[in-house]
Amino acid sequence: MARKRVKLKKKAKGLLVLILMILVGIGVYGVVNYKQSIKKPEPKKKVVKKEEPKVPKEYTAKVFMVGDALIHSAVYEDARKDDGSYDFKPMIADIKKISSQYDIAYYNQETILGGKELGLSNYPMFNSPQEVGDAFVDAGFNMVSLATNHTMDKGEAGVLASVAYWKKQKDVAWSGQWSSEEERTESVQKIYEVNGIKYAFISYTIWNNGLPTPYGKSYLNNEYSPEKATKDIESVRDKVDFVIVAMHWGTEYSFRTDPKQDEIAAHLSNLGVDLIIGAHPHVIQTVEYINDKKTFVVYSLGNFISDQNDVDNFTGLAMEVTLKKVVDIDGSVTTSVIDPKAELVYTTTVKRGGVNHQFKVVPYPKLTDAQLPGHAGYYDKYKNIVKECYPELVWGLSGE
Repeated sequence: MARKRVKLKKKAKGLLVLILMILVGIGVYGVVNYKQSIKKPEPKKKVVKKEEPKVPKEYTAKVFMVGDALIHSAVYEDARKDDGSYDFKPMIADIKKISSQYDIAYYNQETILGGKELGLSNYPMFNSPQEVGDAFVDAGFNMVSLATNHTMDKGEAGVLASVAYWKKQKDVAWSGQWSSEEERTESVQKIYEVNGIKYAFISYTIWNNGLPTPYGKSYLNNEYSPEKATKDIESVRDKVDFVIVAMHWGTEYSFRTDPKQDEIAAHLSNLGVDLIIGAHPHVIQTVEYINDKKTFVVYSLGNFISDQNDVDNFTGLAMEVTLKKVVDIDGSVTTSVIDPKAELVYTTTVKRGGVNHQFKVVPYPKLTDAQLPGHAGYYDKYKNIVKECYPELVWGLSGE
């Protein structure tokens, strides 16, 4: 009987141990299971920025060019209003639709803008209303050449009045007349910028109509010499992407360039000038690349608006080029003048009492035979002159 009790006690102890082990196991399992149920935060993944492949950066600026604002008395009388002021804006309204679309728009102010206070005058000693400039600035023209054979027509007073006017025009690059040598130096070395492109602009004339500038005041009219051009261009060439030079040169009323133009163009190109814009002949001349395409030359844009009263003189050239700069991945920079395009413009008038009225500049493609009888034949004639040295020239402007 005692043995049975011992056995029962052993069995009870064993059962108790088993139950304890089961409970412990359940507890351990529960703890483990609970710990596993708690999610550990995932380690943050490092965000590696994917590097964009390096590519060359390209910058462009479109340039528009027209020729001479040759303001004869018939032109400014046609612009006169009842209150004595002048409004030339309607005369170039059709061109404003084009010129206002460009980054740089250039014209040549042939006659001095001395203003009516100095007395307006006609050929051969011109002086024009300053409202001429107002019309061009309103039309988006922001680059103006002032060095011409008529710069000294009103003497020093005329130049100073002109300079004072252009100083008031914000965001307009003008060159060729100044009020001091210091102002000239600052202008020659001035750096303009558009669309990431830096450029310089200088205007010269090789003619003065026998009206020399006063002694010691050569800054009044920027007469060209190879030495002066060399000094000017070398002072700014390495600071800009492009150098643009306006040249008053050539033979009046000749469709052909002369040896002096070729000589000057070659010299300027060797100095690093990228674009040469010509004036003075009062008729159009050819365009071309020279010096292994380092320089694009527009030898003469002809008249833009005038009263010279001949089809050749009423016809002008409008040009477009693109200034292109490429910065390579190694930092090297290449520049080029590309995509030249051309169009012809014509000054239409209505004659009353032997005098022209209602001056208006119109692109040739918009002319009618009522405005210019046989205009299609003239169009072909002048196109052939312009493209003589550059047959690949494209006709039609981006801004049209």
